[in-house]
Amino acid sequence: MAMKVGMLPIWDKWGERHAVTVLQLDECEVVQVKREETDGYTALQLGVGEAKSKRVKISAMGHYKRANVKPKRKLAEFRVTPDSLLPEGTRIRALHFLPGQFVDVCGISKGKGFQGVMKRWNFGGGRATHGNSLAHRIPGSTGCRQDPGRVFKNKKMPGRMGGERTTMQNLRVMKIDPLRDLLFVKGTVPGNNGTFVRVVDAVKGPFYPSPPPFPTYQLSPDDDGYPKEPLVAPESEADKWKLKEPEDAI
Repeated sequence: MAMKVGMLPIWDKWGERHAVTVLQLDECEVVQVKREETDGYTALQLGVGEAKSKRVKISAMGHYKRANVKPKRKLAEFRVTPDSLLPEGTRIRALHFLPGQFVDVCGISKGKGFQGVMKRWNFGGGRATHGNSLAHRIPGSTGCRQDPGRVFKNKKMPGRMGGERTTMQNLRVMKIDPLRDLLFVKGTVPGNNGTFVRVVDAVKGPFYPSPPPFPTYQLSPDDDGYPKEPLVAPESEADKWKLKEPEDAI
């Protein structure tokens, strides 16, 4: 679980610009462990963010106290294999992922309200002139003739747009800030800034390197072996701009 912070550009050594989305793993911890013996399946319940105690229900406070973690703003469950279970209270940091690998990011898209077919479904619209009057952005005919005499279900029509669960697949992790627990993923991520998203390993595309830290990165920032500088994804050795030296691309 991560919070969407915003977007910014970064440049590689060849001077190519990449638009990335910044995701922060804000106090992401394991709240509950579900096992095959007790729940019938294996999963981890993760919590992210810190909620005010006065805004948390008494029943939920007991749930957090059993795990010995602070109240969380958002909870989500992730199905894992039995050998990937982690103790309650384990901190999930940005180093759970590796720079260069591909991830899938799932969230709730921005709500657009009631929209027409041109914005909602990319319809081409009607003709601009030559007899067209007040019908420039209408969908056109929606049905047939007497047979079948009705409009089929799931016809693309005007309606409420956005506010739906959306997944962006195969987003490359361009950079990781281990001290601030930030992920810089290439591309856009659904939702407004400040909302929470799910980040998992890509299920359709390849990832690099293989495999990622398993089950998770264990060191804390106080340990000597913990990296203090940002980690950058491996860059291409081929010059896209046909230049001899990386400095010439600036």
